[in-house]
Amino acid sequence: MGPVLFSLSLSRLGLWASGLILALGFLKLMCLLVRRQSLARAMDSFTGPPTHWLFGHALEMQKTGSLDKMVSWAHQFPYAHQLWIGPFQGFLNIYEPDYVKAVYSRGDPKASDVYDFFLPWIGNGLLVLHGPKWFQHRKLLTPAFHYDVLKPYVALFASSTRAMLDKWEEKAREDKSFDIVCDVGHMALDSLMKCTFGKQDGGLGHRESSYYQAVYSLTLMMQQRLEQFLYHNDFIYWLTPHGRRFLRDCQVAHDHTDQVIKERKAALQDEKEQEKIQNRRHLDFLDILLGARDENEIKLSDAELRAEVDTFMFEGHDTTTSAISWFLYCMALYPEHQDRCREEVREILGDRDSFQWDDLSKMTYLTMCIKESFRLYPPVPQVYRQLSKPVNFVDGRSLPAGSLISLHIYALHRNSSVWPQPEVFDPLRFSSENVTGRHPFAFMPFSAGPRNCIGQQFAMNEVKVVTGLCLLRFEFVPDPSRPPIKNLQLVLKSKNGIHLHLKPLGPGSGK
Repeated sequence: MGPVLFSLSLSRLGLWASGLILALGFLKLMCLLVRRQSLARAMDSFTGPPTHWLFGHALEMQKTGSLDKMVSWAHQFPYAHQLWIGPFQGFLNIYEPDYVKAVYSRGDPKASDVYDFFLPWIGNGLLVLHGPKWFQHRKLLTPAFHYDVLKPYVALFASSTRAMLDKWEEKAREDKSFDIVCDVGHMALDSLMKCTFGKQDGGLGHRESSYYQAVYSLTLMMQQRLEQFLYHNDFIYWLTPHGRRFLRDCQVAHDHTDQVIKERKAALQDEKEQEKIQNRRHLDFLDILLGARDENEIKLSDAELRAEVDTFMFEGHDTTTSAISWFLYCMALYPEHQDRCREEVREILGDRDSFQWDDLSKMTYLTMCIKESFRLYPPVPQVYRQLSKPVNFVDGRSLPAGSLISLHIYALHRNSSVWPQPEVFDPLRFSSENVTGRHPFAFMPFSAGPRNCIGQQFAMNEVKVVTGLCLLRFEFVPDPSRPPIKNLQLVLKSKNGIHLHLKPLGPGSGK
């Protein structure tokens, strides 16, 4: 073939490829337009704030702060309203208990439009599974959260917390405020490493340290991806440095989990090693999963084991960090409640310097304060579902199967028809007499219904132990010059951290 003919062939090939790409792009656009029309038709009976043709409601939320804007819209549009993120992603945004009950008392799957972002890291774990596979995993994982398994974790939580508090003693000497969130995050991850993999005190080896950094980095990058509209497209995201780094950290996390599973399985084949594992003071999360069998003696595959371990590491790290950080901020803002919680903890401990399992149920006032901080600052402020079947609401309106639902927990917890003076911090809302008669779907820090958070008791225990020990060691005081700026992500964070002054309480304070 001559040079001219070869050049013409390449030119035709290029034109053909360009035409194919344009045709595929046009087909994709038509599919998106049809989907938008279908979602809009489904929500036709629901009004909502005006939308931008390209950005939907995203620009309006960015201008005014999405959390406060959602509360404002909730007052303007009772029960629910349309919510568009970009031109093609439309949800019915709900924040009224009866509406929440209609959807969350069922068991509809998570909305793949949001949760598919997690798949490269956590795979098909309990967070994203649905149907029979979700039910099987939920049943297999439930024994891992039995109170007999959770009891020994109290000492592990305390060990990680004390290491953090020792760091804070050094920082407090500088007599200026500092951001507590990073230290709380490291403490929460250290606790999870102990509870999940049986990590011992005494620092991290190279492999553990790499995994630790990868998990910490992945949680941050996951949030950053959600904030960037263009990053929602997989093709664009994987071409960016951000996307490539995400994949590298996923590989680090997977390699670590795979290796630990491989080593633990090998140990279980050796009778002496198996005996050592069984005689440990506690079984870790991985031990429980490796021994889990359903009624047909079917166990989790290696890929499923990794998915559940990585899911537990993500959900147990970021949400607990948020919960503890915002609680300590509340205690700083309301010193009268901080003092009362501290006195309660001191009375429970007496002359002891560490918590026992039975102490946790005695923390009545501390628990009420924790729940009130969850109400004002829910660790997960917004969750998403896709209807597997039609739903009918109490006011006669309905949605067909396939519709997307956004439950705005932050707005639900500030619904003034349920919570009088919703911006006021009042722990007595959760006293036994005030809880009676309240709508069961009015308070949703751990979701509700069949797909509620399987680890909620684990999380509550950790928050109680950590905050109790923190209050014994320090008085927390806000920094009025650096108030936190709430940021709506999958986990509630602050754009500028949470800066507090810490005043050591001295000998006899629980050190």
